[in-house]
Amino acid sequence: MQLRQDLQRVLDKGIRSLAVVLMHSYTFDGHEKHVGRIAREMGFQQVSLSSEVMPMVRLVPRGYTACADGYLTPHIKRYVKNFSAGFSGGLEKMKVLFMQSDGGLAPSEKFFGSRAILSGPAGGVVGFAMTTYNEQAKMPVIGFDMGGTSTDVSRYAGSYEHVFETTTAGVTIQAPQLDINTVAAGGGSMLFYRAGMFVIGPESAGAHPGPTCYRKGGPLCVTDANLCLGRLLPEYFPHIFGKTEDQPLDKDATVAAFHDLTIVVNKQSLEQKGREYVPKTPEEVAMGFIEVANEAMCRPIRALTQAKGHDTSRHVLACFGGAGGQHACSIARSLGMKQVFIHKYCGILSAYGMALADVVYETQEPCAHTYSADNFQYLDARLGELTQQCCEELQRQGFESENITTEPFLHLRYEKTDCALMCTAAKKPSGGTAMTHGDFLSSFLDRYQSEFGFTITNRCIIVDDIRVRGVGHSAVPLENNIMQADKPPQVEKVVEVFFIGGYRDANVYLLENLRNGHVIPGPALIIDKNSTVLVEPDCEAAITANGDVSITIGSGAHRIIGTELDDIQLSIFSHRFMSTAEQMGRILQRTAISTNIKERLDFSCAMFGPDGGLVANAPHIPIHLGAMQETVQFQIKNLGNGIQKGDVILSNHPSAGGSHLPDLTVITPVFYGDQPKPVFFVASRGHHADIGGITPGSMPPHSKFLSEEGAIFRSFKLVENGIFQEEAVTEALMAPGKIPRSSGTRNLQDNLSDLRAQVAANQKGIQLITELIDAYGLNVVQAYMAHIQANAELAVREMLKEIALKTRERTGKTLLYGEDYMDDGTKIALTVDINEHEGSAVVDFSGTGYEVYGNCNTPRAVTLSALIYCLRCMVGHDVPLNQGCLAPIKIVIPSGTILSPSAGAAVVGGNVLTSQRIVDVILKAFDTCAASQGCMNNVTFGDEDVGYYETVAGGAGAGPGWNGRSGVHSHCTNTRITDSEILERRFAPSYMHICDVFTSLVS
Repeated sequence: MQLRQDLQRVLDKGIRSLAVVLMHSYTFDGHEKHVGRIAREMGFQQVSLSSEVMPMVRLVPRGYTACADGYLTPHIKRYVKNFSAGFSGGLEKMKVLFMQSDGGLAPSEKFFGSRAILSGPAGGVVGFAMTTYNEQAKMPVIGFDMGGTSTDVSRYAGSYEHVFETTTAGVTIQAPQLDINTVAAGGGSMLFYRAGMFVIGPESAGAHPGPTCYRKGGPLCVTDANLCLGRLLPEYFPHIFGKTEDQPLDKDATVAAFHDLTIVVNKQSLEQKGREYVPKTPEEVAMGFIEVANEAMCRPIRALTQAKGHDTSRHVLACFGGAGGQHACSIARSLGMKQVFIHKYCGILSAYGMALADVVYETQEPCAHTYSADNFQYLDARLGELTQQCCEELQRQGFESENITTEPFLHLRYEKTDCALMCTAAKKPSGGTAMTHGDFLSSFLDRYQSEFGFTITNRCIIVDDIRVRGVGHSAVPLENNIMQADKPPQVEKVVEVFFIGGYRDANVYLLENLRNGHVIPGPALIIDKNSTVLVEPDCEAAITANGDVSITIGSGAHRIIGTELDDIQLSIFSHRFMSTAEQMGRILQRTAISTNIKERLDFSCAMFGPDGGLVANAPHIPIHLGAMQETVQFQIKNLGNGIQKGDVILSNHPSAGGSHLPDLTVITPVFYGDQPKPVFFVASRGHHADIGGITPGSMPPHSKFLSEEGAIFRSFKLVENGIFQEEAVTEALMAPGKIPRSSGTRNLQDNLSDLRAQVAANQKGIQLITELIDAYGLNVVQAYMAHIQANAELAVREMLKEIALKTRERTGKTLLYGEDYMDDGTKIALTVDINEHEGSAVVDFSGTGYEVYGNCNTPRAVTLSALIYCLRCMVGHDVPLNQGCLAPIKIVIPSGTILSPSAGAAVVGGNVLTSQRIVDVILKAFDTCAASQGCMNNVTFGDEDVGYYETVAGGAGAGPGWNGRSGVHSHCTNTRITDSEILERRFAPSYMHICDVFTSLVS
């Protein structure tokens, strides 16, 4: 009765589409089906049940997926209905198929919203996979699909790579999708010059108004930069622009806009650099934006390959999309690739791929069995049943049995982990690990080793899901060969194209006039009706038998970069430094074993200068942002010349820049050549689930002293002379057990594995920094380290000047003040005195309450992290995250206060509770937004065998132009929350016990 009343209230609001998600419906769907029956009886036109849309564990993404399906499916049905109405008799006697996100086709009645989200990019993946990959050479292919608003990157190595959980536009979708990474850099990405840096996007001009050259008053975009440089020729574009949609591209407007922007660039650069600055031309500014755009698009390609252990350079780059051909050579050269393949239909390859795709039907069901011989009979039986369902459905769609293939999958994971892999079977049985359908264990172990760098011995493997993918093969033939060349290629005209160093003459060819065997040296333009391909100098294009373009990439002219500041190189080095920190993070996530690091992503990675100053910090955990700099600088001061090549330092002590003890920081010096001292440092900080102490999880709610919170490291040599000090670190991790009522670490093997993963992440950072120094020289890399820090300082100074101006207009002074109180009445006070002429400030926490006899004391490093986080938020646009952000600021934190406690004070609550209150006070002083919930809402429980710790989402405060939000992680807590179904599955006995305790307390 209550359900009907609730649904009626929804109906009364005019809502006719309903999504239903109930806990554990992936394994028991009866209640959801009951709700669905009632909803349909009451008049809901669309009812999406999560158990039908995607029966996989994880309540939240399954619910999001059902919501997306409930929203999108009615629109799809409406579209199909209108489309059908255009045909005589509708589509009853016609076979119409739609592309799904997994790269397969489906008939209209089997096509749903949750399976359609990436259908366009999926067509492109099928297109380049079917036309570029060579079965004999087996060279894997990177797909590079550059369109108007974004660029999609994917990989194919003989089989499609699927993922089953992705986030699109902030919504987590749980459905089979091709593994496609997207970066906000397309032809329509807007160009900005901010605080001395060239910035691409993420804002896009879209199709309307579009770039400046579209004649609709749009901003400068990447397309305009290519047009300005002569890489696009208006005479070969259709006349579809302007308000009347009958005009050509407007190159004059583009050149004029770049002229105006160049004046701004030269003025700001002259003010910053002085008389030695050589003014840039509009072409040099446009070329700078192209270089920065190319580097931005290289980052997702590195992420896609290196995050899974692949060598980026050992791939073919398949470029398509309307804008891909103009950037192909530069991107391939930057990534070390030797070959670019551009299909003759590259401008419409996504559509062409849909024509080549097969029809796919999948069946899937949950499972909770272990992968063991005792369960092989059951697993084989279920796979057989699902296989039969796939074959029957494809036969109903008109496929003969000889044109149907099926592939069985098991979704496998190690017990007590959440990282599952969807595995097909090794074809040949291997002893006792093989089922009738094949050896899934060998496949799982091979993939786990490849993707994560290790396997776990003596641990059960769980089957989460059983899946069968049925494919009805299409009979669409590939294209025919073109005529063989019998004379040199026809040159249509010669134009000037701008490259680094100036204009070069480039031949123009029409692809339709080229023949098999034609060879075209760069520079050249190859133009088709839907795209333009730029063959750069020192590259050579060859026309294949099918009429496609294969480009061999040369090394290019050696370019010397000096140590003096160059705006364009500043932006490029910013991407390279940040990419280093990001790739360190991917290695750490890939090789770690614990849930905290691997799934909750509670870690951060960064690189530092020789003085320990932060250079680049990947945007992982806000509370780590500035803290690691303090840790590195402490080690430099404390160890001095004791830091040697082959050493790795472990630290977590609050007085050494630590945040709280479970956050273990691993620091590795970067030595180069014959330099006697480190030229850089790299570090990774990860939250370990347990390092001992008086409670499981090492997050005791009632600790009074630091020694009660776990193992303590100040300047511990984790690796010395290249040897991992396992015995010594084990002894240190077990040391808290010598204290009464305390215990050593309760999960030693996970600690050791994660520490090794942090060492491996640092090693990746060293490799990337060394490659950068090899390419540019040590002096240049260190010079741009300083330039980028200075640029961040400039951005913060400009922000402070703007805030000072607004504050003076409002109050008549430039003094800001904010205060708030902890639950025990301890005050956090902040006075900010801004110098409006210099753009500097004194940030003074005098008046803050004394250190407390509890664990809400906050290390100085955490206060700095909170401050740098707030500054970065208030700047209002992306700035490099480094020590330059704090350069204009003098920070005063009185010793002995809750924000700068004594060395032995308990601090575990300060990192996760007080830090949020500090952020609230800073934002209050700057009059930025309302307070958050003021706490990370920590939950911890466990016993001697199991420990659990989590930050639970709270809320974010409202501000000018936006409302507050409930139930979201905010500010200093930026981790994933463990899904409730995962929590109950893993900790069922402990979880139920703790719930009983809570219930008793409430009653």
